[in-house]
Amino acid sequence: MTDIVSPTASSTRAEVRNRQITAALIVAVGAAGALAGAWYFQLVVGLAPCPLCLEQRLPYYIGVPVALAVIVLAGIGKEGPARMLLGLAGMLMALSGALAIYHAGIEWQFWTGPVTCSGSGPATGGGNLLEALQTAHVARCDEAAWRLAGISLAGYNALIAAFLTVVAMWGAMAKSR
Repeated sequence: MTDIVSPTASSTRAEVRNRQITAALIVAVGAAGALAGAWYFQLVVGLAPCPLCLEQRLPYYIGVPVALAVIVLAGIGKEGPARMLLGLAGMLMALSGALAIYHAGIEWQFWTGPVTCSGSGPATGGGNLLEALQTAHVARCDEAAWRLAGISLAGYNALIAAFLTVVAMWGAMAKSR
């Protein structure tokens, strides 16, 4: 018996490959765009990121190269590994979204944030250390530095990350018959 691939099976694999590449491209561009926006607000607008803002960026830093790897893998027909990496990209985006929801909740005073960036903790020490602490500026996690339509940057990140999670999982669920 010969290994003849039917036109239907062949088009199904092409559809899966296209879906995986599309999902990965959207995730890569969306995550890179979110990072560019964060850097724009930091470097151009002058909003100092708080520690939670910086933590929300980490899944994007990892997610962009993962999504780019998916494009390569799907392009050469490695459907299984591409699916697994899209699942990983989806989990990374979900992690960033969870951190963003946590951060937005702190900004809205739904719960307290970490002591390192919420409220003012007691200063200890003396001399130059005390002066350094008094002059140091740490961006606060419990105050939104910027809002548009009542939504802070953390809130927008939650929305972006949720969208990218859905897209990544949509691509990860693509399977040949």
